[in-house]
Amino acid sequence: MTASPLRLIVADDHAVVRAGLRALLEGEPDLDVVAEASGPEEAVRLAVDLAPDVVLMDLRFEGASGGAGPADGVEAVRALAVRAPDVPVVMLTSYAGRVDVVRALEAGARGYVLKAGPPDDLFRAVRSAAVGGMGLAPAVVGDLVGQVVDPAPELTRREREVVQLMADGHSNRAIATSLYLSEATVKTHLVRVYRKLGVDNRAAAVSEAVRRGLLELT
Repeated sequence: MTASPLRLIVADDHAVVRAGLRALLEGEPDLDVVAEASGPEEAVRLAVDLAPDVVLMDLRFEGASGGAGPADGVEAVRALAVRAPDVPVVMLTSYAGRVDVVRALEAGARGYVLKAGPPDDLFRAVRSAAVGGMGLAPAVVGDLVGQVVDPAPELTRREREVVQLMADGHSNRAIATSLYLSEATVKTHLVRVYRKLGVDNRAAAVSEAVRRGLLELT
């Protein structure tokens, strides 16, 4: 039995970009764009109404500020964290600056991909986010490495393995299978990792672990 394609929403303020992304994504047999949004407020509304598997969200929207809704992609991610917490968001943008990346991940984004990057980065990020993982383009990860301002916390070997697999896009169940652990044990490791890194969610844990140089990058 063939699995249903992943249902995606593409949010970008340029119609040409949306059309290009739709054509690119729908060239993959397991990806289907079910809606497009031209602004962050519309993206949030559609995500709440349609409950897609993933939202591809632009970082910045021209002319989106000044209203009652979210002014940019990061604010839209924060809004979705409240209104549709089960809908993962992957940021798709031209901006690779560390501040932008950290803002997006701390808001709850499950991935960050550059528009100028290879399509495989985009496909990988979407598929990882859909199953509860993270999708960070190599160029983005490279920008975060070496930005250590605090001493690295002491993570055990097992905790590092859990964080590494989480960063590679694995769900708790997949991590448990890979490490021959129960899902409950994986969750216990994550609680300890969150405490040591001073974070409270998977996206922030990966971001902080990368920033502190705790992950082996491939």
